[in-house]
Amino acid sequence: MIVLRSKNGVPVRLTVERWKHVVGRHPEMKDQKEKVLETLTAPDLLQEGDLGTVLAARLYQDTPLTTKFLVVVYKEVTETDGFILTAYFTNKPSEWRVTVWTR
Repeated sequence: MIVLRSKNGVPVRLTVERWKHVVGRHPEMKDQKEKVLETLTAPDLLQEGDLGTVLAARLYQDTPLTTKFLVVVYKEVTETDGFILTAYFTNKPSEWRVTVWTR
């Protein structure tokens, strides 16, 4: 298990089980763990997700799929605990979600 601090300063966990979920659902993420961790700690923007989640997004010029945004979906349960749900590449951040922070 890896624990890093989100942009909000909350310790967020990436468990082995969650990483297997990410790679199982998004095979292109296989060798992208470092980018996932970087996106969590140093995003370009944060958006409100569903059911209290946060979406951290960061633009990467070099990915397995060309230039893409990496989105990490996580939940801050308390001020001292959070966890990653999933991560994926996308062409651009959601236009309909509320952006709560930008770099």
